[in-house]
Parts: sequence; structure tokens; C-alpha cells
Amino acid sequence: MGFRRALLPAQSPSAEQLTADMIGIGMLFSGEGSPAPNIEDTLLHASIAGMDGEDFRVLALLCTWLGAHSPRINADRLVAIVSAQRSRRVRAFWAAFAHWKRGDRRFARLRRLHRGPRVDLFTAGQEFQLRRFGEDPRFAGGPLRVDGRALRDRPADVLTPAELARRHPAYRWRVIIGPTYRADLWAALEGNPGLTVTALAREAYSSIAAAWQARRDNALLRA
Repeated sequence: MGFRRALLPAQSPSAEQLTADMIGIGMLFSGEGSPAPNIEDTLLHASIAGMDGEDFRVLALLCTWLGAHSPRINADRLVAIVSAQRSRRVRAFWAAFAHWKRGDRRFARLRRLHRGPRVDLFTAGQEFQLRRFGEDPRFAGGPLRVDGRALRDRPADVLTPAELARRHPAYRWRVIIGPTYRADLWAALEGNPGLTVTALAREAYSSIAAAWQARRDNALLRA
């Protein structure tokens, strides 16, 4: 059977696995983190838990993480996997993220994910909370209505870029060569230089051509 590239994760993680993955990308929950989980997979599933599962603690840490680390996101893949979601609330969140980060043109396509009236973060009582606390400045005027007290933003709740680069190989390679599939390919080869081209492409969600080039270049340096 020929290789078929996949961009979406094969399955959704359990709640326990998602917590471990979020710890693995630098969100400071208590517990043991996964070793180097995929960044975009974790961001997507955290947004689903936060918006559809109404886990606002997860959503608060996700937003703090995005505030600190959005320059290291592989925007092409994030746009692809978020665009495949049908949940109106999840799509509204990522459209609101693009509104918040409108200075980063890599995320501009996410703004098209939501059309129509603004979506309330709280399914009840949102109007009262907005009158009491005003809008969260990160989302003001965007597709998502969030009051100023709903999503606590404490930078100490996530690792700094320097700390995360020391712990997460793919994040470190994204710092070195940019937030691309190639960075994730190099991180995978760093951990397991014996990966076949096909296995490497699957692990990094990349094309066969990109995996072949990364493996060739990695072998050249090792020689």
C-alpha cells in the first residue's frame, strides 16, 4: 500500500493523556508530562476540551500558552487541523485567536472559520459577567465574547520559551530553523536516527519528500 499523508491525529486522547500532553508542551498542571508530544495535536485537543467540554481551567492555560508561544506554532498544520473541525464553538475560539494575533499573518485564514453572531464563552450568564468585568482585551471585538475574569492569564502557569526549548526537542528545533515540518523531522531523527522515511513522515505529519530530504541531510551530518 502506498504512503498516504495524514494531517489529523489518528484519535483523540483520554482526559489523562491530554493532561500529560499539555504538561509536555509546558502547561504547568500537576503530574507527569508526556515526552515531547506533538504541539499542534495538543493545542487542538485542549481547545476542544475547553470549548466543547467547558473546561475553562484548560482553556485559560491554553490561552496563556498561546500568548507566550504562538510564534513557534506550525501555522500551516494548525490551520489545516482546526479547519477540519465541525464544532461551532471550537471554530469560533480559533477565529478569535486569529483576531487576537492579527499581527501574525500566518493565522489569518483562521479568521474565516466563524461567520455570524459572536459566540459566548459561557452558555449562561455571559451578559451579566460582561457588564460586571468588561471584555477580556485579548478577545475584545472578535468572534468570542469573554469577560475579563473568565480566563485567568498568569505567565507563571506556563514554561518560558527558553525553558520549553530545553525540554521539548521539536520546540527547540523550531527555535533553530523555524516552526516548520522540517523542524519536527529533525527532532524525530534526533530521538531515533534509524527511522525509515515512511515512519519519519508519519511521525511528523510531513510529506515523503520532506522526510526523505531531512533524513538525507541528517545522515550527511552524522557521516
